[in-house]
Amino acid sequence: MLELNYIRENAAEVAARLAIKNIDAAATLQNIIDIDARRREAQKELDDNLAESNAIARQVGELFKTGKAAEAGELKARTADLKILAKDLAEKLEALTTEQNNLLVQLPNVPHVSVPKGKTPEDNEIVHSEGTMPVLYDGAVPHWDLASKYDIIDFELGNKVTGAGFPFYKGQGARLQRALINFFLDNGIEAGYNEIQPPLVVNEASGYGTGQLPDKDGQMYFCDVDKLYLIPTAEVPVTNIYRDVIVKASDFPIKNVAYSNCFRREAGSYGKDVRGLNRLHQFDKVEIVQIQHPDHSYQALDEMREYVAGLLRKLELPFRILKLCGGDMSFTSSLTFDFEVYSAAQQRWLEVSSVSNFESFQSNRMKLRFKDENGKTRLCHTLNGSALALPRIVASLLENNQTAEGIRIPAALVKYTGFEMIK
Repeated sequence: MLELNYIRENAAEVAARLAIKNIDAAATLQNIIDIDARRREAQKELDDNLAESNAIARQVGELFKTGKAAEAGELKARTADLKILAKDLAEKLEALTTEQNNLLVQLPNVPHVSVPKGKTPEDNEIVHSEGTMPVLYDGAVPHWDLASKYDIIDFELGNKVTGAGFPFYKGQGARLQRALINFFLDNGIEAGYNEIQPPLVVNEASGYGTGQLPDKDGQMYFCDVDKLYLIPTAEVPVTNIYRDVIVKASDFPIKNVAYSNCFRREAGSYGKDVRGLNRLHQFDKVEIVQIQHPDHSYQALDEMREYVAGLLRKLELPFRILKLCGGDMSFTSSLTFDFEVYSAAQQRWLEVSSVSNFESFQSNRMKLRFKDENGKTRLCHTLNGSALALPRIVASLLENNQTAEGIRIPAALVKYTGFEMIK
């Protein structure tokens, strides 16, 4: 959530930057400012009312002490009127605060000044690419055919037991999944991240804290009886560890890595672009999360970007990095870099990671703060990245490494899988 003081003092700048996300927020911003003026006026009236009530209470006490009961009674009558007025003012203040907050939570984060203009993924800016494009043998097929040929992923069985988007991993396919999870976790730990195993469901306050609610309400699975949400990413529970916490500046950077199942309804997804592992309702992902000092969050973003690139190099996958344009950014992000790997059999790029800086947007919702060297309480910056999401990594590994003899396992993974080929 954007900070109210920032909106009040920089409304024109906020409107201009949100226009990069193709959002016309001028009217909403002015409405927030107008409500804020009325809210502050009501707060002043309530404060003045309380001050007068306290002053009268002291006078009444003095009058009773000096035997002036009649005068004290007259003042007490005024106190009763002030209590009625205070109740009305408190209700007015609560209503204005609620109205203002309802508008604030609908505003997305402002994009960083470096975010390019654009409306669709085609407008994203390619900032880096590397790796050798694989040349496949004549009998090469997409990963969904490989999954059937080698009996390693069963999409039909998943459809039978649960529904589309919930595959079964079998044999060497299951071992490959487990190998990748351990590989990503071990690399995270070696890079200084603390491993967390989070719960797979969160309450409404946690979904609100990281910005999934109310923005992504319809895309999350909801357990109605217990009022809990299945997590779309480990980012949600891990970042919410620090909700309503004042961390020590000396603790920066706070770095966590977590593996979890992820659940996304992906309503409206269909067609060839979501076939096989390209888009699932349940999938595995390892997430990295940082809580940072505001002065160092963009340096941390660069470090996280390089870290994810290092994982893809170890997996021998050709990849490219894109800076997302305003129209393709998430609700919560200030700056996002997407990683895509090349899927040779599908002859297309597949997104496997997003690395984002949210600046103080999530922290303001969660009241995640720290005290600076001057003792002033400030909001932290939060960052997260997929490191990595498994489905499209597996799809690319299977397709790019297929041979007539089987599917080759990258050298860095062999000690985790226990085998060099899927046969």
